[in-house]
Amino acid sequence: MRPQKDSSQKDSSQKDADGKKPSPGFEQRLQRLEKLAEKLRGGSIPLEEAIALFEEGMKLSKSLEKDLARVERRVEILTREPGGDSDQEPGLELFPELEEE
Repeated sequence: MRPQKDSSQKDSSQKDADGKKPSPGFEQRLQRLEKLAEKLRGGSIPLEEAIALFEEGMKLSKSLEKDLARVERRVEILTREPGGDSDQEPGLELFPELEEE
């Protein structure tokens, strides 16, 4: 008997509602970018392959930057108090032991 897969876990070969494979997560894209950078730094690859790797790295870099900007905006929204000054640092009232005296 084969063990059954948990249906809540997505298999990497599964496709989303549009019939496309789901895009890799932030961490996977960052790891791929790091691998591309290592290959390019090695310098032992042909020029055409280096150009293709560089192009892929630039696309990954831009998508990672967009994700980080989106997360940064969410954090800003979550740390703002209604009617408060948005330039203020978020308070640490929940962690009094961390407050400076």
